[in-house]
Amino acid sequence: MKKSLIIVILLAFSLATFAQNGYQCYPPNWFTGMKMNKVQVMVHGENIGNLSKSISISYPGVKLEKVNKVENKNYVFLDLAIQPAAKPGTIKINLNNPGSPIAVNFELKNKRKGRNTEFAKGVTSKDFIYLILPDRFSNGDPSNDKIPGMRDQTLRRDTVFNRHGGDLQGITNHLDYLQDLGVTTLWLNPVLENDMPNRTEHGYAFTDHYKIDDRLGGEKAYQKLIDATHAKGMKIIQDAVYNHVGLYHFTVQDPPMQDWLHQWKSYTNTTYKDQTLFDPYASKKDYKEMADGWFTKEMPDLNQNNPYVANFLIQHAVWTVEQFGIDGWRIDTYAYNDLPFMNRCNKALMDEYPQLTMFGETYVHGVINQSYFCQNNLNAPFKSNLQAATDFQTLWGIQEAMTNDFGWTNGVNKLYTNLTYDFLYKDPTRNVIFLDNHDISRFYSTLGENMDKYKSSLCWLLTCRGIPQLYYSSELATTGFPSPNDGYLRMDFPGGWPEDKVNKFNKNERTGKDAEIWNHIYTLANFRKTSSALTTGKFMQYLPDDDGVYVYFRYDNKQTIMVVMNTAKSEKKIKFSKYAERTEGFSHYTDILTGKKSATGDFSIGSYKAVVLELSK
Repeated sequence: MKKSLIIVILLAFSLATFAQNGYQCYPPNWFTGMKMNKVQVMVHGENIGNLSKSISISYPGVKLEKVNKVENKNYVFLDLAIQPAAKPGTIKINLNNPGSPIAVNFELKNKRKGRNTEFAKGVTSKDFIYLILPDRFSNGDPSNDKIPGMRDQTLRRDTVFNRHGGDLQGITNHLDYLQDLGVTTLWLNPVLENDMPNRTEHGYAFTDHYKIDDRLGGEKAYQKLIDATHAKGMKIIQDAVYNHVGLYHFTVQDPPMQDWLHQWKSYTNTTYKDQTLFDPYASKKDYKEMADGWFTKEMPDLNQNNPYVANFLIQHAVWTVEQFGIDGWRIDTYAYNDLPFMNRCNKALMDEYPQLTMFGETYVHGVINQSYFCQNNLNAPFKSNLQAATDFQTLWGIQEAMTNDFGWTNGVNKLYTNLTYDFLYKDPTRNVIFLDNHDISRFYSTLGENMDKYKSSLCWLLTCRGIPQLYYSSELATTGFPSPNDGYLRMDFPGGWPEDKVNKFNKNERTGKDAEIWNHIYTLANFRKTSSALTTGKFMQYLPDDDGVYVYFRYDNKQTIMVVMNTAKSEKKIKFSKYAERTEGFSHYTDILTGKKSATGDFSIGSYKAVVLELSK
């Protein structure tokens, strides 16, 4: 490697740390009967490029089409073609080194049964997603709290910076709790190995794509969780990171080639300015710094224009679905990726798994900005094939509705207005709507711990168009701001550790506001499961009144749901006649939250209150 091309930050980390016994294949295996029947195998091992004078395989139905030797002699890339007649077994990759021949094993497995029915089922508006940070949810197996040889040996629950010991077994232990709440789908923050020296609790700095972090329980625990989730009729979403890796990823410590990463003369961070990607007047400098700058100093930026990098990432995505049987992807930092590469990756997944769900993190401001990164109706030079986005725009809308006074563009009008732009999306019902996640303030804290505002916001979350997502323990009115650091957004679920003084998984120990919010979500989420109007029905909203009353309907030919939100500081009178377009012909309504049935007619609603009404004739 030319030292002049290695960026400053990498110089701090010696390649001497690289050491492997034997040779490793990435991916470690492939599958028979796949549409993706050509795979590029990265073989990594000391001096393999020089030791191997010739490389060959002899396996029925598998052809070695090309041996790609690269700058770093610790790597070779093998292009394999797997024919339909190929059977499962062990392929011997023969390194024909004179005097000391070596064979590297590459496994060929049967493809997983139940595609589109038992796995890769996708997530729809019928689902309710629960986002879990595994390290902070529950410690089901204390034996894996610390793993000898890994760089981060911290285990301190009294600080938000260190690992706390939560794991995949802990999640498996509480699937009944989640299903009872009304959850249908789990989304886990990353589970891949993060062998970094510190701040490994969040999981977003991968060091090995083909290894489930041993501190979470490893591959066996992950497969156990997925199987248990599917056995309950639930689904699971994995968190994908294509844009960057951790500084200690083996391809950063020992880069296959000079342009494996985006290189800079001196350290260059991304600008985080998504506008430069579609600005017709943007400078090349601004575009490049946004697209190719590093996400952080600890997370190097992968060069997805490098065909070897692209193949590595795309194959890993397909391999993961087939290996573990997940149902969907949430894609981290979507706007920072090379977007044509992302289209290629998304297509490979959709070609193989037509029902698989993919939604991208679009932490941007403005509906147009957000819609640009997914399937849209925009007349733009680049057209994304991403199915959906994490809908930050409706989040900003509900937040504005609950924290600011009504105005022409302020207060609840912002929520109304942001939803009027749904025509920009090919299918807005696939967007994931939410109130908080691992990067932003707990919504209960954002609302100043106002219970009425929080309950109203949850009514919106579980009745608006899209796929609702709840962040772990938000059902307990959990608080937290990202200050002094984002660790305070990721506090432990109370009861997830044997030493916890209270156990909120236990119904009898949920009291006060915890019980109030939990029961509120339970009622709405379980009603939603069987509500055709809320899951697949149409959406109609009315202009908010000048005093801050917002009314919308979810309806189909079977059911009509009326949602009324009062975002004003005083009680308001609701006139049924104003909404005759949708209420005409109905004589009664049932309050979903209380079960009370009443004759249709005018009624009053308190400040910051919301009601969800099922209309009947």
